[in-house]
Amino acid sequence: MISRIDLRGDSLPEGGALRDLLPRAEFDVAAALDKVRPICEDVHHRGTAALIDYAEKFDGVKLDRVRVPAEALAKALAGLGPEVRAALEESIRRARIVHREQRRAPHTTQVVPGGTVTEKWVPVERVGLYAPGGRSVYPSSVIMNAVPAQEAGVESMALASPPQADFDGLPHPTILAACALLGIDEVYAVGGAQAVAMFAYGTEGPDGCAPANMVTGPGNIWVAAAKRYFTGRIGIDAEAGPTEIAILADDTADPAHVASDLISQAEHDPMAAAVLVTDSTALADAVEKELEPQVAATKHIEDRIKPALAGRQSAIVLVDGLEEGLRVVDAYGAEHLEIQAADATAVAGRVKNAGAIFIGPWAPVSLGDYCAGSNHVLPTGGCACHSSGLSVQSFLRGIHIVDYTRDALADVAHHVVTLAEAEDLPAHGAAIKARFGWEVPGK
Repeated sequence: MISRIDLRGDSLPEGGALRDLLPRAEFDVAAALDKVRPICEDVHHRGTAALIDYAEKFDGVKLDRVRVPAEALAKALAGLGPEVRAALEESIRRARIVHREQRRAPHTTQVVPGGTVTEKWVPVERVGLYAPGGRSVYPSSVIMNAVPAQEAGVESMALASPPQADFDGLPHPTILAACALLGIDEVYAVGGAQAVAMFAYGTEGPDGCAPANMVTGPGNIWVAAAKRYFTGRIGIDAEAGPTEIAILADDTADPAHVASDLISQAEHDPMAAAVLVTDSTALADAVEKELEPQVAATKHIEDRIKPALAGRQSAIVLVDGLEEGLRVVDAYGAEHLEIQAADATAVAGRVKNAGAIFIGPWAPVSLGDYCAGSNHVLPTGGCACHSSGLSVQSFLRGIHIVDYTRDALADVAHHVVTLAEAEDLPAHGAAIKARFGWEVPGK
């Protein structure tokens, strides 16, 4: 059901050579660009009419409008089951606790007497959020995108999610209910690349969508390609690829826990990655044995879980010891990394590359997906070596404010002029000289 990669015996290679030995899903965003480009430009030129046409073509629904009416949001919330509502409210509450603590305060540094630099943090003015609507419904992703934006102080926010034939062309009612709980009243029944294009260009008319400065939220390869297409015009969170879990475990780990956590991510998508890194052959054998009955007892077996576990992106990786295991998981840079080993807290403290780390047997990835308070919008495809998950900081811009007196400028004027001349930019130096009657102090 799942392959093995044996890295024992020989010394592990460095850097990219080690990454090349590890399993990874194929996710060619560049190849998808050619297909999303005409869609994006069609939305640019035809606006809402193009969105309606693509809803019929890709989602199988005939729409009269793409803006979700307020009464549909209210109806979805009223129809939400009490247990689901309570769970969503608790997820929102915990996310707010964590993300509220992330907001940075302005800070002023006195560089010299009379010369200060202040850094202030300003939220993005308008954000477009995307909630997928393909194989599963993800109200949790609405929470994970909206809460940090709200805590950052974003004033204008809209959400897009694909129209559903089963719900009269509206997004899934649980998505709409989550929006209502969060106070998001601007919602569009638009999916895929065309949703990103709508946010990037904006659309006109009574139900038109104003352009956004930034678009965040997970999606399929077409959403990722559209984000790449618009990079520079809009800010993005990331080009999210298939979800992934890596588990670093030793012989103290419970094989039933390890197997269940691998399966939990495999049920997202047939391209989802499930990787176990261990120095225990006994644990590897026990996990493989556990996978069979657990997979047989769950849902989405043939269309998601089995293809994901059997795919090239999933494997059990055998290593000589914990040190080698740490090198492997750092090279892999997992979206989600579980540490199920003796002294897991100390081991987690040594990890350099991961989107989020889950320590010990009582912090599974599923907790982070919903109710840990952390954010589940995380870097995939090894991008954790240079990128972070979604946070309040994702929606804030740091702006430096420079305030110098005449004396403070005079003290450093000769250095500025010297550097300007060294770079053959005499007008830069002249801008300083003009302030002192062309006689630069200290020159």
